[in-house]
Amino acid sequence: VQLQTCGGGLVQAGGSLRLSCAASGRTFSTYYVMGWFRQAPGKEREFVAYIVRNGGSVYYADSVKDRFTISRDNAKNTVYLQMNSLNPEDTAVYYCAAATGIYYTSSAYSSKNNYNYWGQGTQVTVSS
Repeated sequence: VQLQTCGGGLVQAGGSLRLSCAASGRTFSTYYVMGWFRQAPGKEREFVAYIVRNGGSVYYADSVKDRFTISRDNAKNTVYLQMNSLNPEDTAVYYCAAATGIYYTSSAYSSKNNYNYWGQGTQVTVSS
């Protein structure tokens, strides 16, 4: 199983980036939830957003709500994170992750411990 992440880069504050995460090695639709996390230097890896298999349910961290949009294309085995209105506090390595377990509380998927597979990460740097 591989999660290939790309799309990071350097952008000025107020700008936008779109991250992609392509999955291989397993039928994409069997990943019940796809999530994005990020880790800034010296900080814990934190939840950003997740999307359920059918795309009907999404959940965002408060810090990115109304600025970031997560989506998935099951036909392309890919999940996306559209990031708008970026600010320097968004600077981090961004990771996509896949969860195969089913939990009955929405908050369960904001925990990195409930994800089975991880991508390699992509650096996002926002300059002021």
